[in-house]
Amino acid sequence: MGTGLEALTVKNLSKSFGGLRALNDVSFSVEVGERLAIIGPNGAGKTTLFQLISGMLTLSEGALSAFGRDITKLSPYRRAAMGIGRTFQITNLFLDLTVLENVLLALEALDNTKFNLIRPLSSYKHLLRRAEEILEQWGMHERKDVPVSNLSYGEQRQLEIILTLSQDRSILLLDEPTSGLSLEEAKSFVALIGNLSRDITILMIDHDIDIIFEIAERVMVLHFGTVVAYGTPDEVKMNSQVQEIYMGGE
Repeated sequence: MGTGLEALTVKNLSKSFGGLRALNDVSFSVEVGERLAIIGPNGAGKTTLFQLISGMLTLSEGALSAFGRDITKLSPYRRAAMGIGRTFQITNLFLDLTVLENVLLALEALDNTKFNLIRPLSSYKHLLRRAEEILEQWGMHERKDVPVSNLSYGEQRQLEIILTLSQDRSILLLDEPTSGLSLEEAKSFVALIGNLSRDITILMIDHDIDIIFEIAERVMVLHFGTVVAYGTPDEVKMNSQVQEIYMGGE
């Protein structure tokens, strides 16, 4: 479980698109180091919630804070600088570049060095050394010179998480991380999350209930933009409303 210190607090958050209420009065908090899963049918508002937390959308009502600091009006860049990182349903990688080059670009984004556009990134020795260490740490060093387009989809998903973590993220938003993965790739993903430091807080959206209940310590269920259940995996499993609207009453 978490540490008792709040990493993220969401208060009475709502989002409207014209006459459509995508999220309605959503409130919850996540402790430092906690693993929270957010589930619900398609259209429940899960991805909209992530877009609001990361700053890609502006909220209609409510407030957000991270580590006790109000981030409601902060830009996506400022939130990222505070340690909020996000992966997407579709991978956002440079497919024509190698694994190592993708990591170098991620490291460059937060480095204070003044870069020369005609100088190879690999010539910046401190970045190259750090990139090599990261790939070694996460078991992808042998794939460092492989173009990302030649990686399996599971490897691409893993690399995207590694890139997010390489920028010292303390809150990680994972949007459908196991989508399109084989059974073995999904198992590797679970192992990857299990090896993450407890300094990192994870919020995860996924439709794979088995994965959710293996990773999550708490689960929040959204339905038509409203929180209908919030608790431990066992509590959510036993919730009759969740069984009816999300699990078909099973």
